[in-house]
Amino acid sequence: MIIAYDGTNYVGWQTQPNGVSVQETIERALREVAKENIDLQGSGRTDSGVHAAAQVAHFDTNVRMAADKFAIALNMHLPPDIRVLYSEECDTAFHSRFSAKKKQYRYRIHIGPHADVFSRNTALQLYRMPDLSLLNHAAAQVLGTHDFRAFMSSGTHMENTIRTIEESVWTWDGTFLIYSVTGNGFLYNMVRILVGTMLEIGFAKLPEDTIQTALLSQDRSAAGPTAPAHGLLLNRVIYEDFDTAEVRNRER
Repeated sequence: MIIAYDGTNYVGWQTQPNGVSVQETIERALREVAKENIDLQGSGRTDSGVHAAAQVAHFDTNVRMAADKFAIALNMHLPPDIRVLYSEECDTAFHSRFSAKKKQYRYRIHIGPHADVFSRNTALQLYRMPDLSLLNHAAAQVLGTHDFRAFMSSGTHMENTIRTIEESVWTWDGTFLIYSVTGNGFLYNMVRILVGTMLEIGFAKLPEDTIQTALLSQDRSAAGPTAPAHGLLLNRVIYEDFDTAEVRNRER
């Protein structure tokens, strides 16, 4: 399934004891539809307040229902801030997380003298524009294969912190500043730390080579702050023979 959600009212994708998650909300709807307990597996976790335009998830079921009907049936039981955009039957070897080859995240920032009412939950508000050339100079330092340990939240333990980034760019559309990043995987809070660091560079609060220095040091304290969660969106997940962007464009 391809799932879109506004993460404002949720503690994140993954089921947790401290609040309502997107995963458990969909699993509850699946129980209503399938009349059986179903374990839903997502392509990755998103934190509290983070959104998704194309989260991918899979599940196993014994229900004899056409796969494409699950999207319609589930949406009848889901709150309006979660929508299943697409559903299809897949090979039993497919795994939404482990089969994923690439993911694209976007971080959106509204620039203006007054906060935007309509993007208050989906974009960070800044009252002045950082230097776009400095942002993209910093973004270019992320490209390639690096050890991103410095851009992982302190206290997180992960053996392999090497990731490959093939897209890292800032764009400006006249109202919103958008950071797009595509890679073969991301560490906990990696995109938000990258954004927070680059914004400090864009406002000349950190040196232009901070990204490169942090990558070499592998020290979290060498990077900048973690940007707020609500500006972040999981925008696209790419598999060997399945691209959420292509499916969404086809379904429109």
